[in-house]
Amino acid sequence: MPDINILVVDDENEIADLVEIYLVSDGYKVFKASDAMEGLQILNDDDIHLVLLDIMMPGMDGITMCRKIREISNIPIIMLSAKGSDLDKIMGLGTGADDYVTKPFNPLELTARVKSQLRRYTQLNPNNSTAEKDSSEIVIRGLSINKDNHKVLIDDEEIKLTPIEFDILYLLASNPGKVFSTDEIFEKVWNEKVYEANNTVMVHIRRLRGKMKEDTRQDKIISTVWGVGYKIEK
Repeated sequence: MPDINILVVDDENEIADLVEIYLVSDGYKVFKASDAMEGLQILNDDDIHLVLLDIMMPGMDGITMCRKIREISNIPIIMLSAKGSDLDKIMGLGTGADDYVTKPFNPLELTARVKSQLRRYTQLNPNNSTAEKDSSEIVIRGLSINKDNHKVLIDDEEIKLTPIEFDILYLLASNPGKVFSTDEIFEKVWNEKVYEANNTVMVHIRRLRGKMKEDTRQDKIISTVWGVGYKIEK
């Protein structure tokens, strides 16, 4: 089994060391950086599969680093922060993070989140032996989704989605006409019981709609059913 490389970027060495202990015990290889610039250099030099990223750091903060990572990669990013307000979570997820964990956190919960994100990310590699094989393609009103290679086209133009964004879009498109609440989307996509799911799902759908340029389309693909949830109609 090839190494799974995880980058931990946190200026608090005690936290980084604790996270490393749990991740190494689960068989992952851990790279550590105490600031964003060091973290970006590691990303440039090594094959990293997931990033655990602290928001509050001296110099470049985690929000800015997250944006820079998203310019070049769709690897999973889990934000770590002592701030737990909804606004902070929305900011973190809105910049491209896949998940958000508030300090202090249970290390076992964190490693469970890591495993969940890595399972989703491995599906992006069609050569991965654990990837789910499904050659079906969904085509709906200018939207084309290929589950086999995770390619998404909008009006024949490819858009780059994170694993979470792809799974949300595929869930809605593969169940045309069905309305999914935010809780249902969270449980099916994250494969976890609901915890503060509403804002998390809403932010990801907002980001997804932005990539799909929904604001410029007269015939919007993702519909909001106010007070209920979201759906895609054929």
